[in-house]
Amino acid sequence: MIPRLHTKYKTDVISAMRTEFSYDNVMQVPKLDKIVVNFGLGEAVQNPKVIERCVQQMTAIAGQKPVITRASKSISNFKLREGMPIGVKVTLRRVQMWEFLDRLFSVALPRVRDFRGVSPKAFDGRGNYTLGIKEQIIFPEIQYDQVDKVRGLNITFVTTATTDEEGRALLKALGMPFRK
Repeated sequence: MIPRLHTKYKTDVISAMRTEFSYDNVMQVPKLDKIVVNFGLGEAVQNPKVIERCVQQMTAIAGQKPVITRASKSISNFKLREGMPIGVKVTLRRVQMWEFLDRLFSVALPRVRDFRGVSPKAFDGRGNYTLGIKEQIIFPEIQYDQVDKVRGLNITFVTTATTDEEGRALLKALGMPFRK
């Protein structure tokens, strides 16, 4: 089964982007390469059991088992040693990426309190976009009564666009609710 947003990309977005940016070839049209979802867990230094709970939550959110990220160097002020687990991340590609994107746009983001759209300024200069979410409970896969603490997460959309304007146009055409 082909995901709904992937079909929309192939039928509507490619033709709209070709006319807007006057690409000669279909292969020049930017596409979504991958989505990286990341929990940064500074409190895992004191409580290592936090990692297990976040692995379960990330598996429910992304539909795929995450990787535990570890500290690359020691920082004595934070009581952090090299190799200690400090986060959880998952990289989504292909079908899982399109399904997650569809759930994010249509279900999760509208559940954010006082939602007026996402900031259009969070691009990195190369067409990639990072979205910070303050609470993981906006995803319907997370049961609120089983959450020990409300945590934030970062979602990075990596595109093949070369400029921020191309990346913004791609995400807007896919349905990203940018703020005015």
